[in-house]
Amino acid sequence: MNRENKNIKATASLLGVLLAGLLLAGCSQTVAPEPNIVQRAQGETPAPPPPSGFLGSDYSLLQPAGQGSDQQAMLRYLNPSASWSSYNQIMVVPVTFWAADDTKVSEHDQQVLCDYFYVTLVQYLSKNFTIVYGPGPGVMKLAVALTDASAAVPGLRTISVVVPQARALNMIQQVATGTYAFVGSAEGDAKLTDSVSGVLLAAWADKRMGGVSVKNADVFQWGDAENAMNYWANGLDQRLVTLGAGKQTSANTAAR
Repeated sequence: MNRENKNIKATASLLGVLLAGLLLAGCSQTVAPEPNIVQRAQGETPAPPPPSGFLGSDYSLLQPAGQGSDQQAMLRYLNPSASWSSYNQIMVVPVTFWAADDTKVSEHDQQVLCDYFYVTLVQYLSKNFTIVYGPGPGVMKLAVALTDASAAVPGLRTISVVVPQARALNMIQQVATGTYAFVGSAEGDAKLTDSVSGVLLAAWADKRMGGVSVKNADVFQWGDAENAMNYWANGLDQRLVTLGAGKQTSANTAAR
């Protein structure tokens, strides 16, 4: 077998493996950015969201999540000295929009998305934390910014999810470009501080985009962006509980 045939066979094998993985990933409503086919060949990862200015100097503390960390943000920081078990309340600051001037999101849609994100954060975090509206002992302060968003194309989005041939082509496009066709996305920054001292406890920067789950068949213009916000809010709540924060942890500690 000559070298050209070997290269063709190797490329076909790579595509087969990638597509098999994407069939599983495609069951998700929202997915992390994936490297395109050139980045995969060179062992590179997708570029994280650029600094928006929201995190200020704290952005320099962020580190890449690394390979195999789909449940983590693309960039993140955790204070190694934080006493997570001492926090059972959280103060959520209204979400703001920090995209560049050339964003395609109208001012009206910016406000709608920010309001949705704020309500979603409160809804998920209230499961394991007492929501408060001012600083105090045992209170974390959460500040979040949407740093950009893109809209899905509803009609074509539906076709790309429901029609088998279109779905297969969409999978191939994802391998080649790193993103599915006609999907929306959202980018965000967040920081968590002690509400009294202002000490930084954690910070994140992340981007999510729509997957090809059948649940996304009827997604509306901002549906993929909202799915990303749901993912972030739920993930933050679960991550903080894993770290030892929350009402249940405090109750268990007091009972000892």
